Amino acid sequence: MVKGIIYSVLAGVLICIQGIFNTRASEKMGLWTTNFLVHGSGMLAVFIILLLLGNNGLTSFTKVNKLYLLGGVIGVVIVFSVMKGITLLGASYSITIVLIVQIIISAFISNYGLFNEAVISLDITKIIGLGFMVLGIVLFQLR
Repeated sequence: MVKGIIYSVLAGVLICIQGIFNTRASEKMGLWTTNFLVHGSGMLAVFIILLLLGNNGLTSFTKVNKLYLLGGVIGVVIVFSVMKGITLLGASYSITIVLIVQIIISAFISNYGLFNEAVISLDITKIIGLGFMVLGIVLFQLR
């Protein structure tokens, strides 16, 4: 569990920084050029990691639900959307909205066990807890 928390914190930090970096780069290069270079450099990094560490071989993709292979396409839309959101709203407001939506959608996915996730039923205490999280994020943005 501790490792999961550490990785989740790391992801949160890096997603925020990446969004800002990408937005600043897009001011000079444009959104789609930045998106292309971000994903291209990511692909190169993963390719090097695969060469060094290996990981089930590239043929293992045949065993995966083909729907899940859309993750890369979704990543392109995510990077574009985060850059546009930060450009139009600023990093703090944009990331706040991203967090609220992630909380709500992840609760929905967990409640219904979508995409083979373990079912975590939303009882009243979980709904209240989610509400407090969203309220806290909203209150943080108030002046």
